[in-house]
Amino acid sequence: MEAAKKAGELALRYQHGIEAETKSDLSPVTRADREAEQIITDIFTAAFPDDGQLGEEGASRETRNGRRWIIDPIDGTRDYVRGNPYWATLLGLEADGEVVVGVANFPGLGTTYTATRGGGAFRNGERIHASAISALSEAVICVNGFNKLNGAKFRPLLLDWLSQAWAVRSYGGAPDAMMVACGQADVWFEPVAAPWDLAALKVIMEEAGAVFFNTDGGNSIYGGNCLGCAPALVGDLKKFVGLE
Repeated sequence: MEAAKKAGELALRYQHGIEAETKSDLSPVTRADREAEQIITDIFTAAFPDDGQLGEEGASRETRNGRRWIIDPIDGTRDYVRGNPYWATLLGLEADGEVVVGVANFPGLGTTYTATRGGGAFRNGERIHASAISALSEAVICVNGFNKLNGAKFRPLLLDWLSQAWAVRSYGGAPDAMMVACGQADVWFEPVAAPWDLAALKVIMEEAGAVFFNTDGGNSIYGGNCLGCAPALVGDLKKFVGLE
């Protein structure tokens, strides 16, 4: 939480007027991304010298104990450079292949989500829970990356399927996921994602009672995509993406 807070404070100071470069994968990166990641890795190296590190902006440190921190210093850089508040610092701790700690700090919103495996999920210290919604007609569905759905086999059916929903929203990966975790939304699609996009969000969602899975039926932050939902909607969502 200290690392996420300090990185977020730095990013907030830089936000207005900052310019972005384009990386090889065509995603934007800024000075704030790199400096925020450096702050995080310095803190983790001092506090946990045997832990590994994997960061979006290049942080890489081999683990000596089976633990690894997975770091996204600014998740939502496109929002960040446009002055929107829907970006986050995401920190996840992977232990022996399972994400066991997650922190998602939204400096522009003044909100921090946290979770530990088996210890529950929290928003600014208050316990959160996924919703009990069981019908699509009552559900809020969040889809991130409509422009990245070309490879999805369910793409031709998506608009008709969404028409069943009570509401459809698209704030971005991390905010959409956290809305599902705290019962403000009920379904989240993320068609393209890297491990640092998902590590913190996965454990927070699962500890809040939501269900996380990949479009191939797996349950991994390395699956390249994910879906998350309130537990009573798992069957509907798996049927739609062709898993049932």
